[in-house]
Amino acid sequence: MHSAILSQYRAALAMLRHAVEGCPPGLWDDPADRNAFWHIAYHALFYTHLYIQPDEAHFRAWAHHRDGYHFLNLARIPAEQFPLVPYTHDEILTYLGLVQAEIAAILPKLDLTSAQSGFDWLPFGKLETQLYNLRHLQQHTGELCERLYTRARGEVEWVGRMP
Repeated sequence: MHSAILSQYRAALAMLRHAVEGCPPGLWDDPADRNAFWHIAYHALFYTHLYIQPDEAHFRAWAHHRDGYHFLNLARIPAEQFPLVPYTHDEILTYLGLVQAEIAAILPKLDLTSAQSGFDWLPFGKLETQLYNLRHLQQHTGELCERLYTRARGEVEWVGRMP
């Protein structure tokens, strides 16, 4: 089970990487977007990084994390953070690499039979937490792929699995 889940994390992150790499500068931080391309990518990576942990206490935010930037709901970001300073392509790709490494190191050790998610706001077990995490990552990756395709004619190839 661990290897199947790891394969799907790798595939989803590969697609996110392709979307970030293919995003042109004008789409990266388009003021017309409620949530900028970079912001969605950061949000997806932050929560993937968080929920791969055994529990909330084990989570250590990325060294370049900015307070509140993980929220897509801008009302939850501290007022002093406005306007948001975009992460660069390179910064997002660096964070993506860190998340990939964390998943490879942590997932094989997770007790997927645990009845607790490790996060008091997620009322299900550890296996379902990983499925939830994968769905969240892929939902936002799909959103970015669609934005890239419709507005920049960029395409991201489907990655079915990555051993």
